[in-house]
Amino acid sequence: MRIRATVAAVTGALALSAFVVPGAHAADSGSASTYRADVAKVLEAARAADSGKSAFSTSAAAVDEPYALDVTFSNIKVNKGKAIVVGATTHNVVPVTYTLTHAADVDITAADFLNGPYLYKGTFGNADNELWGDAPGTCTPTSSTTASCVAKIDIRANEGYLINSDAGTWKAAGFAVAYNGQDPSSSTFDITKVGVADQGGFTSPKVQRLSKLTVNAAPEPVLKGKTITVTGKLTRADWETNKYVGLSGQSVVLQFRKAGTTTYTNVKGIKSAAGGALKTTVKAGVDGYYRFTFAGIASTAAVTTAGDYVDVE
Repeated sequence: MRIRATVAAVTGALALSAFVVPGAHAADSGSASTYRADVAKVLEAARAADSGKSAFSTSAAAVDEPYALDVTFSNIKVNKGKAIVVGATTHNVVPVTYTLTHAADVDITAADFLNGPYLYKGTFGNADNELWGDAPGTCTPTSSTTASCVAKIDIRANEGYLINSDAGTWKAAGFAVAYNGQDPSSSTFDITKVGVADQGGFTSPKVQRLSKLTVNAAPEPVLKGKTITVTGKLTRADWETNKYVGLSGQSVVLQFRKAGTTTYTNVKGIKSAAGGALKTTVKAGVDGYYRFTFAGIASTAAVTTAGDYVDVE
């Protein structure tokens, strides 16, 4: 789920989400769709109250708000600490584990108690973008006031969840809501009887654009001492066009592995040209494999090609 700040719409006595839920998800059915919509509604109310302003005005106003739920989060670990690499059209399901601590009077086993992690880009509570799961987390009590929890965050690149500038550093947060019998879809929904906890500032791995790299060493075979030309192309996911585009001006290393061995050694470094094009030459010495490797940058994941074999005669 992608949530990005926008203008709020009005439904009944309470503004609906001040966030965008991707249109493709509007057609979702079942608890996942309900979870996303209800979370958006409750968060809008809580954050409007925190800012001291209504959802409809920039002036200070009395705002109905949920009460502060006595729940905290800790030990949030996203994707086992590994970078989240998102392709041009992929659906990434990102695992998250965390610890939930609650007051003794908070019933985390209640059917209408929901919680889960999310990622945010920018400032907590006023983020440029947020990424949520399709469904809430699942918790197993470990004591009367703590629980061990697991959840997933869903990222769909081809449904507008990310734009290219989102690549890089994110933070993690935890959210919990106790509806206490209140139905967010009801005209009698009373937000003041709903408890909310929203805690940010946790470390998250980077969200990166998937990169691709090709290599071709020619001619094959080649006479010893003759020139081998090695070409390739470096591209990366464009989350806005859902295609792969050339990545120029990046350092790429040509490596070689002698036939019958297992270790690659660096031959030379080159820069990707316009459109991500790669081209360099070497002298043929012995049979072996040539490959390119790209170390990656903050926005874009590392990638290494398979080796291309050249028979030297």
